[in-house]
Amino acid sequence: MTSTQHPASGARQAHPDHLSHVIFITAAAAMGGFLFGYDSSVINGAVEAIRDRYDVGSGVLAQVIAIALIGCAIGAATAGRIADRIGRIRCMQIAAALFTVSAVGSALPFALWDLAFWRVVGGFAIGMASVIGPAYIAEVAPAAYRGRLGAFQQAAIVIGIAVSQLVNYAILNLAGGDQRGEIAGLEAWQWMLGVMVVPAVLYGVLSFAIPESPRFLISVGRKDRAREVLAEVEGRGVDLDARVAEIETAMHREHKSTFKDLLGGRFALLPIVWVGIGLSVFQQLVGINVAFYYSATLWQSVGIDPSGSFFYSFTTSIINIIGTVIAMVLVDRVGRRPLALVGSAGMAVSLAIEAWAFSADLVDGKLPATQGAVALAAAHAFVLFFALSWGVVVWVFLGEMFPNRIRAAALGVAASAQWLANWTITASFPSLAEWNLSGTYVIYTVFAVLSIPFVLKFVKETKGKALEEMG
Repeated sequence: MTSTQHPASGARQAHPDHLSHVIFITAAAAMGGFLFGYDSSVINGAVEAIRDRYDVGSGVLAQVIAIALIGCAIGAATAGRIADRIGRIRCMQIAAALFTVSAVGSALPFALWDLAFWRVVGGFAIGMASVIGPAYIAEVAPAAYRGRLGAFQQAAIVIGIAVSQLVNYAILNLAGGDQRGEIAGLEAWQWMLGVMVVPAVLYGVLSFAIPESPRFLISVGRKDRAREVLAEVEGRGVDLDARVAEIETAMHREHKSTFKDLLGGRFALLPIVWVGIGLSVFQQLVGINVAFYYSATLWQSVGIDPSGSFFYSFTTSIINIIGTVIAMVLVDRVGRRPLALVGSAGMAVSLAIEAWAFSADLVDGKLPATQGAVALAAAHAFVLFFALSWGVVVWVFLGEMFPNRIRAAALGVAASAQWLANWTITASFPSLAEWNLSGTYVIYTVFAVLSIPFVLKFVKETKGKALEEMG
């Protein structure tokens, strides 16, 4: 699932009257990112209710929360090949259907294992969306706007996170502040998980309103339709026959990428693949998803009441959106690499301050006032620095950095590594927090610090380069 753009043709400079249409197409495709964020974080509001409903300890609870990430890894690893066989749009429609049935199943589980199963189904959909969204956007976006349009995926993710927390907060208030309070015959946490049906159906509807990728159309011999789509996104002033020929030429130079293509020796992966894996892993090992999966539980564990903990989860999500907007504005101006370095430094400092604050002894089940205020401020700062850097630039890097001949396979491997790292953090946090909450944040701080030399030594800037130049 690779993309073909070349600046020499001037084809990727969209005319202003076509840019608005390209933005609509990008936004519709990024609805998968919205669901990615929504489904990933909506569980935050249900964690304590699930613990109480099924009377499980931290270890089992963590596995139920984290098991969705196994589905994510499988979905991410297979989405590229599925999209190459049946098309990007059909892949989006499958993901929308899986999101829908997962929402219904998660809201109406008859046992804990049943809830876990539906979370895996939703995870598979998230994994598909995490790959198909950036790849599709890269294939339809003009090169001059590709970084900003590519950032739509992360913008949609963070908006999905924020909306899920707002919905959770509203449902909690309707239930009188009780996560297990009943509303129309269902407990509040069930409504939290079930409301995702609405954006899932919308995603499916929007997938019928956007065109198939020109590159996929050409790959299956539908050149006339490919010309029509190219005219939609690049303008009719472009030499459409030349564009089709250009894409065909590039495709003929390619072959379907497989895992074998990623090997640089008998068993060793190519260096560029390791860089992609490193970016994906560092993005998760700083502990960002603790803020979105467990923040309500975290704040309750240090003495904040449930309503307040849900509110702080929502304000963190708003900070996440602000940081993402900053990244979208800067990613094509200052470049991907500088943003990553600034973000790493900011995250390291913020996490270290959180570790200090959580080291204080609880008084009557609460952090002392000073440490409590510092912990809240540092948590918001951490999310801000992540959002304006690694939250956006990793997805942009992964969509751009690999050579055409290996992009599909390499992107799948890197995205799978990201989900596995996410699973590691998500599954380990409850037990680590019980062991030593401050020590847990020290571990995240160390990974934030280590990401700085990693970027300096191994990561190359991709700003302004055509995808054919990557290698």
